[in-house]
Amino acid sequence: AKILVCRCHLPFAKIHYRRTRAVQSPRSCSLVAANFSLDEKRERERVGPSFDGAPSGKEAMNRWCCWRRLRPWRAAWARALGDQRPSARWPGGRCLATAAGLGPRPRPRPVRLACASGFWGDTATSVPQLVSGGNLDFLVFDYLSEITMSLLAAAKAKSPDLGYVPDFVQIAMAPFIKEIHKKGIRVVCNAGGVNPLGCAAALQEVVMKAKLDLKIAVVTGDDLIFMKDLLKEVDITDMYSGSPFPANVQSMNAYLGARPISRALDLGADVVVTGRCVDSAIVLGPLIHSFGWKQNEFDLLAAGSLAGHLIECGAQCTGGIFTDWHKVPDWDNIGFPVVECSSDGSFILSKPPKTGGLVSFGTVTEQLVYEIGDPRNYQLPDVVCNFSQVTVSEISVTDGGAVLVQGAKGSPPSDSYKICATYLDGYRSIAVCPVAGRRSVEKGRKTAESILKRTRRIFKEVGLDDFKSVNVQILGSEEIYGGQAAKTNNSPREAVIWLAVHHMQKKALELFSREIAPAGTGMAPGLTGIVGGRPKVSPVLKPFFFLHPKQNVTIDIFMNGKHAETLKEDFDFTHLPASEEKAEQEQDDLNDLPIGACRYRLEELAYTRSGDKGNTANIGVIARHPLYYPYLRKLLTAQAVEEYFQHLIQKEDSDTMMVTRFDLPGIQGLNFVLRDSLGGGGVASLRIDPQGKAYGQMLLDFQLRNLPDLKALVED
Repeated sequence: AKILVCRCHLPFAKIHYRRTRAVQSPRSCSLVAANFSLDEKRERERVGPSFDGAPSGKEAMNRWCCWRRLRPWRAAWARALGDQRPSARWPGGRCLATAAGLGPRPRPRPVRLACASGFWGDTATSVPQLVSGGNLDFLVFDYLSEITMSLLAAAKAKSPDLGYVPDFVQIAMAPFIKEIHKKGIRVVCNAGGVNPLGCAAALQEVVMKAKLDLKIAVVTGDDLIFMKDLLKEVDITDMYSGSPFPANVQSMNAYLGARPISRALDLGADVVVTGRCVDSAIVLGPLIHSFGWKQNEFDLLAAGSLAGHLIECGAQCTGGIFTDWHKVPDWDNIGFPVVECSSDGSFILSKPPKTGGLVSFGTVTEQLVYEIGDPRNYQLPDVVCNFSQVTVSEISVTDGGAVLVQGAKGSPPSDSYKICATYLDGYRSIAVCPVAGRRSVEKGRKTAESILKRTRRIFKEVGLDDFKSVNVQILGSEEIYGGQAAKTNNSPREAVIWLAVHHMQKKALELFSREIAPAGTGMAPGLTGIVGGRPKVSPVLKPFFFLHPKQNVTIDIFMNGKHAETLKEDFDFTHLPASEEKAEQEQDDLNDLPIGACRYRLEELAYTRSGDKGNTANIGVIARHPLYYPYLRKLLTAQAVEEYFQHLIQKEDSDTMMVTRFDLPGIQGLNFVLRDSLGGGGVASLRIDPQGKAYGQMLLDFQLRNLPDLKALVED
């Protein structure tokens, strides 16, 4: 018989050759090893404790095939050579079949990631806390929102060198860059805004001053402003309002996914800077890179996206803005979130030791429902997530609390990117004035009305149009609660005037801003001043959302200022249609629930959290105990919530429901989506709460009547 033998088995083959004269010239697999010059440190981190320094891949396959070919002679060699017989293992003990990909591979060690920023302006104390106590592989920063993108677009319009988040470079990275480098922590951020290359250039200067050698990657391709003239000729409408494509677009960015980030890390980046991407991508990208998750492993991609969704807002999942705020210790030293993710998609969420805050079922599930729509159809560029059956379990593994999160499911993504364009829609100005003394609410309202009346008279005299919109609110009067305001005959003895106006001409609002201060001497007594001085006039940049084919978006990766590659993505997935909305799911099984004489405020039975997407708000409600959940589903209907917030919802058709409810049985939760409820949302809104942050708090006063003694049932 004629066989091919690799060098590792050559001594044994020579023995047999002398006996049979039937062995060809041996094939050396040591020549193949040069093709697998992996960085030993990263290979050791990827493989874990089982790493033995031996190459893998093609060389291992060659040696394994050789071992299989020698099978007819292995028994004879064993008898003749004893312990010196050829082995199917590396010298370090690793199985050839495993190294060659033919057997079970060692499970990669978990990857630890932390988020140090939930928005532009977050605390500077998070970075040293996480770098020193997080034991991290990756540190991520999320800065962008629709409002932030509007502000960055306006900044870049003033100077082409601006348009990114300077805090990332000067506050988050510069003071700690040496320690980050020393500990081998890799950084991912979306601080690039509308100028990611400018952000990377500024960071490169910091690296050079620190005399370090770091690879800084930049992901571009989200900026589509160059296409605005072309898109004007196409019949594109806003995906929410149906309005036509605006004429004066200021910025236009695609929400990219995680693949460009993972590819930049594959290329060896120490820092990855992106422009606009979905918030969760800054976590999913490192996980794809670390575990090698494929594009069609949708459950894993959904799990990684959930990890990103939970920590992208920083301390919001570690006790920040928690319903039971009074139970959260040490706000001044609140811990930022750390996730330890396993290759199967499950992860543990915790915070660094000796920090404030709280990680619990309540704090994490509140963040799970934050700013989502249909939890069964949460659409991202890489995957469509189903969070309805996700479970969150408290575990005792660390000081300050920790939870195990699992159960996310995924399906193929759309073949389109979501695009957010911003366009100029005039200007706005807001005056905020405290007023004290008896009948403060009445004095404040009359003052605001008098300022508007005087300004309108000036407009008429100089030939200017009237305000496009006006919003007067007196803080302290509870008018934000509408019909749910507390009934009292005693007017507060202190209040705050909120006077916001919108006009298409900047000149008009400059006239308005000059007429605020005279109220301090010519109108109501007790007006103590103007918060922030004379009101500023700022542009109103409204968002416009639409879908754009992924194949028409070119994504490039730059490394240290030089073009590295153009990303090639697979767009051949079959897009699954979105799930149909079921406003009141499985209501029939609730009719037989016991009734009683008890009444509860919603806060006694549930946690809540609210957020925004454009002009739409969402309110998540999570039962404090599983026994409460069916009663919440029965009484807290979409219709009941719409009636509760009817004073804030702009409803053109009385027959159209503006609130939709979705169930999350995995966490015993409900999610309510309130369309057209934020007065335009973001910088386009003149309200005191343009992002719906208080809506969840307001709903806590909802009255649930005719219930049995639920607390006694729980105690039993």
